[in-house]
Amino acid sequence: MRTTTQVMAHRGASKAAPANTIEAFALARRMGAHAVELDVRQCATGELVVHHDPMLKDGRILAHVVKEHLPDIVPTLDEALDACGDMWVNVEIKNHRTEPDYDGTDVRALAVLEVLRRRVRQHGDTKRYLVSCFRRKTVDRVHAVWPELPTAWLTMNVGNADELARDLASNGHSAVHPEVARVTREMIETFHAHGVQVNTWTCDDPMRIRELITWGIDGICTNVPDVALEQLRDRSA
Repeated sequence: MRTTTQVMAHRGASKAAPANTIEAFALARRMGAHAVELDVRQCATGELVVHHDPMLKDGRILAHVVKEHLPDIVPTLDEALDACGDMWVNVEIKNHRTEPDYDGTDVRALAVLEVLRRRVRQHGDTKRYLVSCFRRKTVDRVHAVWPELPTAWLTMNVGNADELARDLASNGHSAVHPEVARVTREMIETFHAHGVQVNTWTCDDPMRIRELITWGIDGICTNVPDVALEQLRDRSA
C-alpha cells in the first residue's frame, strides 16, 4: 500500500513535452514521477493508441484512421507503457457518449485489459496499473472482469461524498478521481474512512499541491511533476 502522496505525470511531463507522447513519458520518468496518467483510444484497425482527443490535430476522427496513417507522435499503448518503465500507470479509457468513438459495449476496455494481463504475466505486478474512466459503467465492467485490478471513477463532482464512498467501496473500486477545485480535506477523510483513495486532477499550482499533500491526498495528477515532487520533498524535510 502506498503511504506517500503519489505524483502522477498528467499525460506525461506535459508542460515540458508534447502530451501523451513517448517523450513526455520518458521525461516524467527522468524527473522521478511516481506514476503516469495516459489516455487510451482505439484506431480504425483496432490498435490501442494513446491520445486525449477523439480528433487528430488535422481534424480526422482517430477511430476512423488506420494505424499506419496515424502521426508518428501517437504511440500505441504498449509503446507508452514501455516508456513508463517502473512507474505505475493510471490508464484512462476514453469513452464518453458525446464523442464519435463512444463504445457502449466496452470493447475498448476489454482490449485494454488484454494488454494489461499480458504485461502482468511478464512482470507479475497487478498493482502497477490502475484503470479509470468517466463512464461509470466502464469502470464497473473492468472490475467485474478483473477484480484484482485497481479501478477508479473519474468525476467532476462527487456529490455526497459519504454516499459515493460507500458505493465505490461496496463495488470494489480502489479510488475516486475528482477534479481538483472540488477537493476538500473533509472529502479526503470521508473517502479514506471507507478505504477509498483520492487522486485528484489536474493541479499545477505549488501552493495548492502543498495543501493537498498536507491533507493526505493519495495522488496528484499534474502537468509539472518536477514542481509537485519539489513540494513533496519540502514537506518531508
